[in-house]
Formats: sequence, C-alpha cells, structure tokens
Amino acid sequence: MPIIPRTLLALACTALLAMPRPTAAQAPKVLRYAFPVAETGFDPAQISDLYSRTVAAGIFEAPLTYDYLARPARIVPQTAAALPEITDEGRRFVFRIRPGIRFADDPAFGGRPRELTAADYVYSIKRHYDPQFKSPSLFQLENAKILGLSELRRRAIAGKQPFPYDTEVEGARTLDRYTFEVRLGAPAPRFHQVFADGAVMGAVAREVIEAYPGKAMEHPVGTGPFRLAQWRRSSLIVLERNAQYREQRYAEQPAPDDARGQAIARQLQGRRLPMIDRVEIAIIEEQQPRWLAFLNGQHDFLDRLPNEFASLAIPNNRLAPHLARKGIRMERVPLVDATMSYFAMEHPVVGGYTPERVALRRAIALGYDSQLEIERVRRGQAVVAQSIVPPQLSGYDPDLVTEMSRHDLPAAQALLDLYGWTDHDGDGWRDQPDGQPLVIEYASQPDQLSRQLQELWKKAFQALRIRVEFRIAKWPEQLKASRAGKLMMWGVAWGGTSPHGSYYLDLLYGPNKGQANHARFDLPQFNALFERQFLLPDGPEREALIRQAKLIAVAYMPYKVNSHRIATDLLQPKVVGYRRHPFMREFWRYIDIESDTGRTAAATPP
Repeated sequence: MPIIPRTLLALACTALLAMPRPTAAQAPKVLRYAFPVAETGFDPAQISDLYSRTVAAGIFEAPLTYDYLARPARIVPQTAAALPEITDEGRRFVFRIRPGIRFADDPAFGGRPRELTAADYVYSIKRHYDPQFKSPSLFQLENAKILGLSELRRRAIAGKQPFPYDTEVEGARTLDRYTFEVRLGAPAPRFHQVFADGAVMGAVAREVIEAYPGKAMEHPVGTGPFRLAQWRRSSLIVLERNAQYREQRYAEQPAPDDARGQAIARQLQGRRLPMIDRVEIAIIEEQQPRWLAFLNGQHDFLDRLPNEFASLAIPNNRLAPHLARKGIRMERVPLVDATMSYFAMEHPVVGGYTPERVALRRAIALGYDSQLEIERVRRGQAVVAQSIVPPQLSGYDPDLVTEMSRHDLPAAQALLDLYGWTDHDGDGWRDQPDGQPLVIEYASQPDQLSRQLQELWKKAFQALRIRVEFRIAKWPEQLKASRAGKLMMWGVAWGGTSPHGSYYLDLLYGPNKGQANHARFDLPQFNALFERQFLLPDGPEREALIRQAKLIAVAYMPYKVNSHRIATDLLQPKVVGYRRHPFMREFWRYIDIESDTGRTAAATPP
C-alpha cells in the first residue's frame, strides 16, 4: 500500500464524517442481488468481463451514454455538454465537457474538490495504450487508428520505458480546459459509440493512479453516482452513493408509442439521481442458492433467472401465479449476445488453416447439438445461432441459415475419416493424421451450468470417438489464461455494447489477438473485409461485406457459436423503474426502492 501523508488521511476522515447520514425515518435504500461469476477488478484500462464492467460503469462516466428507456437505443450526452462534433468525413471528433463535474473525494486530491476536465479523458484514452496494463479494450481504439498513440506504445515497448503520458499526439489532445479532440487516420463513422461505455472510456484521475501504484483495479475513483465502499474479492461488492455526485434528474425519453416506457418515465420523472443509496452484490456461483436468496426476499433483484428454474418461475414463459401473487415482476428480453466455444487457432492440434485442421473444427462443430443445449441446459431461454452476429445489431440477417446451427453426426464422422482423423492404433479412439493421440482439452468452470455443458460436450466427443479432458478453473483464472493464449478450447459468451454488428467481427480480426480475438484467428481475406466495412457508413454495401465475413467465419470455424440468450430478470415489488437495456450495464441510478408497493403499479410490465 502506498504511503499517504497524515494530513491527507485526516482530511479524508473529516470528509467522511461530514457526509449526510440517513436518519431513522430515512432508512437507506439498498439494492441487494448477486453475480453468478466472480469479478476481476474495476479499472477501465484492465477489465473485460461483464461483471467487473457492470461495477465500473457505476463508478466511472464516459462523455456519452444511452437514454435508459429509449428503444431503439439512442446515444445521449453524459459528462459531455452535447453529442460530439464529427467532421473530416468521420476522422475528427470533438467533445466538450460540462464544467462543474467532480470526482468522488479521495486522499489523492489533497482534500480539495477535483473537477473533471478534458485532460482526464485524454489521459484515460492513453492508459489503454500503456503496455503495463495490457488493456483488453485497446482493439477498439487501435482499429480506429488514433493518430500517434500506437507509435508511442511501440516506442515504449521497444525501449522498455514507461509510457510517455506527457507527450502530446495529434490523435488525442485537449483544446481547452473542457474540450478535447480525437483524430483518426481513416474514417470511422461509428467510432464515437465507444465513448458511451463508462467501463471502457470512463474518466480516470491521474492523481489517483499515481497515488496508488499497482492498485487501480481495487481503488476506483470516478465521477459516477456510486463509489466502491467495500470489496471482498469473489465474495462481496458494496457501492454507496457518491456524495460529490452532481445534481442530475431523471429525464429519460421513451418513444411515444412505448406504453411501458412512458409509464416508467411518468412515475420517476424529475427524481434526483441516483435514487438509491447503496448496492450490495454477493458472488454466488451456484444457481440454487442464488434463486433461493431471491425467493426468500434476501435479494431484491434476480439478474437472469437460472435456466433450471424456468419451468417453476416462468412456465410457458409467463410469470408463475404463485410469484405474481407476491407482487414479483418479470422482465424478459432477448440479450444482445452470443454463446460460443472457441478453438485456439495457434494450437498445433486444433489450430491452423490447412484442410485437415479446418475439417477437425467443422466436424467437432457438426457433432455438437446446439438445439439440445438450448432445450436441456438453457430450458428454452435462447435461440440457435447461425453466425457470430446476434439479433438487434447491424449485420444481422434473420434469413441466414448456415452450418453453424447444423447437427449432423454422419457428416462430422465422414469429414474426420476423409482427412485422416482415424483410429491408427486400434484402441477405439481417433488419432491425429500422423498417428499421434488426439486429445481435446476443453476449459470450463466448476459451477453447475458449466458442468451441464461439460456433459453435452463429453457426449458429443464420445460420439465422434475423440478423447476429451476438461480443464477446470475459476472464471478469472480461465480469462487470464485465455488472454495469454494458453487454452485449447473454451466456452464463453460475448455481450454487445453498441448497435453495430462489427463489434462481434472484432472476435475474428487478426490484430485483435489476445484481446477480443480469444481464438487468435488471423486470415488475410477476413481481415480485408473487416477493414473495408469498418470504413463504410451503415447501408447495403456494408451489410454485404459483413455477410461475407460471417460466412468465412462459418467455413473456417474458429468459433462454434451456439446460441443467443434470452434473459428473464425477476424483481421484488419494491424495485421501481427497472428495464434491461440492450447495451448499458449499469442500471442502478435509474431505479428506486419503495416500501409502498401500491406505488409500483405504473411500472409493472403488461
């Protein structure tokens, strides 16, 4: 732990004592729920998992955000005074930050209020390029070719020197105290959308990072509505209202014909944000305890009903009468996501681009029954995938049918036979074409859902007469190993953060290896298509390129994409205003907790 001067500690303690405390008559409003997967930390430059990003998005703020109720999704200013000025054919983006926004108090600020400035966003952008952080989100910036920053990164790596934050570059610089610009080397019509994600582009104060070296993941300080109050790793996360949060009122604007959105807006319009005082998040990896905690009223919110309880809670996808009588409500929406298993393309057994390696991956994909997974494991709470791009995004084609969804055991066996993946030693198991044993190592987790998926994969491999071994570890450990390219196969899900489908093509773009591209797929033909569509505005030409890219992904099969999930969230009667957004992770500021359940009727879904 860094050494902090006593004066700073004294000032911090004084500030805490001065914070208003709720009276007995004003009991704090607390939202209690659980994550099914452990977090990794809360530094925007270092995190990539959904749950860590959910927390970070409540602490840090990007210049832009989404209107919480608008459907289809609409980007609106957050810390910015207005939407960015976009010129030079999508190469120049100018953001103007509203004065008077303050970071949460921290000893690093020396007891003085710390105002958010344009320089904080420039610094935060540069942190993704700092080699020491190995930012998993760097690809979103490098793909856009921000002028000068990649060169700074390469020089720092080559010279084994600290990243030169004070070196000004053309691509990211301040114009005045509240204005910064980003310049790109090529057009990127949708680039500004990354600035609507606080978990990636949230403003970080340099003083905090330098005051706690190596502690950025555990000491987040932002301008958002909440601050981290307590953290027991893989056990409990507690956030409290940020006492320095600015005056902000509920002003969401749903479409005029959106009856439910309009009802929520009428009920909450004008209330000061955030409306709740505290968020308590337990880490409960097993499904049954998480379900029981909600059912018993210990939790106020159930983030995605566990699949095995679907028949009890939502028979025929309708809320069960016994839950409805308790005033429990449900929110059921398609997720913008894809579940998949990847093959490590640099692995000597399953990787490579030669016909026999492609045949192996396609055979394994044909041997796995995605529809059976949806029926038995996901209990109907998903739809089968035809490509890596999910519904609700540009590039999705509802009429496309591909081999990705096909289960054909005879075809899979024929492929293996044709390309030499046969039983060379007579032991009943297939071997590699050169006669070496064929063993697939599949990475997974020790939770119940993962165990169910393991059983399906085990049966699929047995039917193909391929040996399989499961490498079991906690999620954060598997994520670390995956980024380092140490896994052979791993089952993951990828969630969308913006309306454009090329975000999913990022998983296949060669330069994104070690970041979004966990499979480390790197095919020049695909890369060229990705780069061409990236430059184009939305329209038929771009859609055609995305379609070609998706078909290449099916042909080479670096990912076996199984499904696009449907989320059913359950809420206790006192939770008001919740509505799952397709791209926003942090919803806490937009909900209220009310003891008078009669006041919640307007927000009850039809």
